Amino acid sequence: MGKCGLVALFVAALSVLLGERIVNLRKRALASRELVKNHLPNCAPLKNLNDGSEDITVFGDGFAIVSTGLKYPGLPSSDAPGKIFFLDLKDSPLRPIELRMARNFDLETFNPHGISVYIDPTEEVVYLFVVNHPDQQSQVELFKLVEEELSLTHLKTFKHDLLHSVNDIVALGKDHFYATNDHYFSNQCLKSLEFLLAQPWTNVVYYSEDIVKIVSQGYYMANGINVSPDKSHVYVMDILDHKVHVMERKEDNGLAFVKAVDVGSLCDNIEVDPLTGDLWLGCHPNGWKALNVDPNDPAGSEVIRIQNIHSEEPSVKQMFADDGHMIMGSSVATTYGDKVLIGSVFHKAVCCDLE
Repeated sequence: MGKCGLVALFVAALSVLLGERIVNLRKRALASRELVKNHLPNCAPLKNLNDGSEDITVFGDGFAIVSTGLKYPGLPSSDAPGKIFFLDLKDSPLRPIELRMARNFDLETFNPHGISVYIDPTEEVVYLFVVNHPDQQSQVELFKLVEEELSLTHLKTFKHDLLHSVNDIVALGKDHFYATNDHYFSNQCLKSLEFLLAQPWTNVVYYSEDIVKIVSQGYYMANGINVSPDKSHVYVMDILDHKVHVMERKEDNGLAFVKAVDVGSLCDNIEVDPLTGDLWLGCHPNGWKALNVDPNDPAGSEVIRIQNIHSEEPSVKQMFADDGHMIMGSSVATTYGDKVLIGSVFHKAVCCDLE
């Protein structure tokens, strides 16, 4: 076979491989899924959150923290730096307020992603952990919330080679946490290739001042992470495998696989009700639409609740679904009282009533 024949054979083989990978990716992205609207009552957008609300967490007596302005490759974003908002869910109407930050922190490159709150029981201090991607790097910022001043004091930046593509975080104390890496590679070109290949290469990392280690791996795209109310189990979302992994915590902070619960959607962040232990998930019902942003055919949103996740038959229920005309690309859902907050990667946030 001549050189031209070899080249033609190589091109043909590459085309077949590329076509197979695209078909596989469309399947994992649920590209053919058609959404049926399932709205909750009295949904209304929250003011000031026009550059996304990628993660929302509720703590204390009805307070919420919201991260906005995420710049994630391939998705729409604002040119403005990221911000953190504070919300008192007992107020009516709800008024998200931007938290001020000290001048010793680089606001211009602030690119917040997943967040987690830790309340020190002895100091009665609220600590906020924020995944940050300045210049598309990965690191974790530690802040102290000064509630009376509605401000954040920056305390520390956590960096490590194993924290190379961090998506979300769950804090266990002032200096230790679990974090998910949503890619194996840190280089953006290799990340794109990795996404197309869709292989189970991503992981969960445990970080402390004494040790940093991979504690769980084999995820197609590890995403949201959270911990059970009694801190005995960790929940990890594999967004491209449509499953929540239930992991048991060990004495050395390693994680042991218990089971995986299928959610039937590309779910993002995980919030846990501290009273019931229910999991609330903000999901992308059709990930292909989320990737191919088309205002005429917008990415939809979905909220799923999992009850009794540790039982033999957990209840997985769709609580909300929208075709993207109310809210596009939902990434988080959390509750307080009779309210449900739904955030998005790049659109806005809405608050609805629970039926």
